[in-house]
Amino acid sequence: MNALLAFGMPQGPEWVIIFVVVLLLFGAKKIPELARGLGKSMGEFKKAKDEFEREIKTAEAEASAEEDEAKVKEVAGKEPREV
Repeated sequence: MNALLAFGMPQGPEWVIIFVVVLLLFGAKKIPELARGLGKSMGEFKKAKDEFEREIKTAEAEASAEEDEAKVKEVAGKEPREV
């Protein structure tokens, strides 16, 4: 990965060379399986990321609600009560 960053992103001819090397290493039958596995793993990663973000937002909302509730109790305790 650092080699790609050092020389910039591959352009058209470099992608062709990379594809040919992958084709030679894995064979034509394995490439669809590899692509399917990569797609599934990316989908799982996205699902986990979305769930994590949802949990963070829920925790923020709960903390905000608790903070608001504490402020209301604090203000209610300071107000004089009429009898």
